[in-house]
Amino acid sequence: MSLQGIVDFLNGIIWSNALIYLCLLAGIYFSVLLKFPQVRLVKDMTNLLLKGESSDSGVSSFQGFAMALGGRVGTGNIAGVATAIAMGGPGAVFWMWAIAFLGAGSAYIEAALAQVYKERIDGEYRGGPSYYIEKGLGIKWFAVLFSISAVVACGIFLPGVQSNSISSAVQQAFGISPMVSGAIVVALLGFVVFGGTRRIGATAQLIVPFMAGIYIVIALIIIILNIGEVPRVFALIFSSAFGVQPVFGAILGTAIQWGVKRGIYSNEAGQGTGPMAAAAAEVSHPAKQGLVQAFSVYVDTLFVCSATAFMILITGMYNVVNPAGGFLAENIPGVPYGPAFTQLAVDTLIPGFGQGFVAIALFFFAFTTLMAYYYYSETNVAYLTRHIGNHRMWITVARIGLLAMTYFGSVRTADLAWALGDVGVGLMAWLNIVAIIMLTKPGVATLKDYEAQKAAGKDPVFEPEKLGIKNADLWKEIVKEKYSN
Repeated sequence: MSLQGIVDFLNGIIWSNALIYLCLLAGIYFSVLLKFPQVRLVKDMTNLLLKGESSDSGVSSFQGFAMALGGRVGTGNIAGVATAIAMGGPGAVFWMWAIAFLGAGSAYIEAALAQVYKERIDGEYRGGPSYYIEKGLGIKWFAVLFSISAVVACGIFLPGVQSNSISSAVQQAFGISPMVSGAIVVALLGFVVFGGTRRIGATAQLIVPFMAGIYIVIALIIIILNIGEVPRVFALIFSSAFGVQPVFGAILGTAIQWGVKRGIYSNEAGQGTGPMAAAAAEVSHPAKQGLVQAFSVYVDTLFVCSATAFMILITGMYNVVNPAGGFLAENIPGVPYGPAFTQLAVDTLIPGFGQGFVAIALFFFAFTTLMAYYYYSETNVAYLTRHIGNHRMWITVARIGLLAMTYFGSVRTADLAWALGDVGVGLMAWLNIVAIIMLTKPGVATLKDYEAQKAAGKDPVFEPEKLGIKNADLWKEIVKEKYSN
């Protein structure tokens, strides 16, 4: 069996309907338990986003948000959305929205838990699933398994998806060889990651809002110029999502599968990567960064992914594959699914502009995602080696390894890159969602405590022992250092 065949076989197991339902049900479960903070506390999310300062140990709330959003806003927002439409039809967009709305509940829990159980290693905050699995559940082997999975996924599998999308788009738009564009990306990425967490946070803070803002503005211009098509597109999305639309009714299950899969790949809710960035933030209460990270899911899917979807669907620049063979819709014959859908959609605004614009957008989106992947890989290497002498050497190995895989991804096939990425995402999601469900009690307690302190007119400060939460020892130091009177 070929490597592609092996990877596809693994994907068939990992991305079975069981994981699709687990992600949806986990989102519903946490949203109900938390009384839908994604609706009730949107004002808090936006207010907290710009509050707080960085410290010697941690980044600011906004930098933590930008780091996580940098991981979320990547090639999945452009190529991934196009793939979801190509394989699942327009209805896949609705299921991307659904998993984003519900996933905000899961994103809150995992980010808050990362803050609760974070550690200070080499003077920097570190946290994430491995840390809360070990400290909250006391299951060391489970924590080690997640960290190994995260290092393999973020350091080996996932970088290729981003760098491959960059090299393909740049080659098509500007005729630059993947070997050249790959080398440029590796050089720039090396400069950032060898500068450590603070440089990663500062770079993400600069790039992410700028590029996401420009991308959404272009999408809005296309939508406004085709405003009469908006009702039709909404009707197409909703009718296709529930199997009512005759043409796409036969692929309802596929629409759900691809919408949820690409939604999770893009917004990362429940995947276990977002909480690693959340743990790096300097805040007085875990709920604060939990709410900020929940908001980043909205920005990723409801804003950036929706921008891509509406550009493609309004302009009709898409094909939909028929699982039985051929196409259910073939509006642009011969065009492969991926960034080309978005490029052609933007070309309707200014002929010849689409390829260059999407290539540049992909570069920035994918570059910030590569930065995030490195940080996630480093966080788990730090966890695995924190009790080993000279563990900083392993951080350097992680940096070199990710840069090598980034270059390798630039020159390999897109199908293999995406398939490997799906294996990594799915494996991490399985392990993390099981863990956060098992840690429901302390996760929910953080939001209850935050809201109780706010109701009493206080700026919430986290004292875990008052909530009966054990093994959150770092918070005693944090409260003593920064928040004791």
